[in-house]
Amino acid sequence: MNTRELAGQIMFELQAFEGSRPALDAPNILIVRGMSRQKLDPETIGITLDKLLKKLNAKKIDMFSEEAGDIIGLIDENIRNNVQIQGETDVYGIYRLKESFEAMNCHMDYVLGLVNNLGIFIVIWMDKSGIGPQFVELVVSELGK
Repeated sequence: MNTRELAGQIMFELQAFEGSRPALDAPNILIVRGMSRQKLDPETIGITLDKLLKKLNAKKIDMFSEEAGDIIGLIDENIRNNVQIQGETDVYGIYRLKESFEAMNCHMDYVLGLVNNLGIFIVIWMDKSGIGPQFVELVVSELGK
C-alpha cells in the first residue's frame, strides 16, 4: 500500500474525502486536510480513531514511547526533505498540540499508527461551541523499507 491509497482509505472512513486537499504531496509523504461529514461527540474522537486503526490493521503507537519519537523523527525528516523549515526537529511539539487546540477553544484528539512501512498521524478537531464542521488532518509517511 502506498501513501495515497492509505490516505484515501482513512479520509473515506472518516467521511472527509470529498473536498479534502493535500497540504504536502510528495512521493514519500502526504499531508491531507479535510472536513468530516461525521458528527462525533467530542468524548468519542479517541474511540473513533482507535476503531479506525483496528479496521486498517494498524499498530497503535504510544505517543510517549521511544518508538513514537523515532517515527515522528522520520516523518519530520520526510517533511524537511520537501519543505524548507527553520529550526530543529521538535519531537515534543506533538505533545503540546492538544494544549494548543484547547487554548483555541477546540476539542481535539490524535493518534499515531504504523501500517507496514507507513507511519500515520491523524488529528480530528472541532470548535467547543459545537458549531461548525469537524476537521481532519492526516499525515501518511514512508518510514523506510
